[in-house]
Amino acid sequence: MRQTKRLRAAYATVDRTKAYPLADAIKLAKSNARAKFDETIEISMNLGIDPRHADQMVRGLVGLPNGTGKTVRVGVFARGPKAEEAEAAGADVVGAEDLAEKIQAGDIQFDRCIATPDMMALVGRLGKILGPRGLMPNPRLGTVTMDVRGAIAAAKAGQVEFRAEKAGIVHAGIGKASFDDEKLLENARVFADAIVKAKPTGAKGTYVQKAAISSSMGPGVRVDVSTLAG
Repeated sequence: MRQTKRLRAAYATVDRTKAYPLADAIKLAKSNARAKFDETIEISMNLGIDPRHADQMVRGLVGLPNGTGKTVRVGVFARGPKAEEAEAAGADVVGAEDLAEKIQAGDIQFDRCIATPDMMALVGRLGKILGPRGLMPNPRLGTVTMDVRGAIAAAKAGQVEFRAEKAGIVHAGIGKASFDDEKLLENARVFADAIVKAKPTGAKGTYVQKAAISSSMGPGVRVDVSTLAG
């Protein structure tokens, strides 16, 4: 892939053989976020797991203390009073069979999906559509719940979902390039701590093997994993 002049200049600022302290990596990634929009600052972590085995899956939700800087659209499957509660709590889309029909037609207007337990028979039929997009409600993630208001508030406040990919990598946006360094540092450490706490019982050897910080359009900056903890 041909690199632009801007990207070549950004790569020139990063020592590819060096693992930077987390605070320095964030500072460097921010300095290379020079696109015309407010780039997302992302963290990725390579874990010593094989997600193909059920006892080595890493998945969960974590609330970032300083938010993500992203507007999260929330869809809720609910009826009656719970549907009214969802609308009052700021859900972007609320419905039942009508919402299912929209989803089946490819009209998905949300980034997080929440459902009350009684709606899961209906939602389950949408698994082939919602599952691959990471949108399937899950009781373990708090997205199948009667506390609709609390789940919506958490999603809107900067809660991010993480799930290990086939290669054992987890990643997430931890804020925007316009965030203060300290806010990004705090978010990164909270995310890393959540990953460490989610260590599966089947994981053997070194759990966190590599980590990197990058901006949406910039090069990755390798992080010294010993500096991920506060």
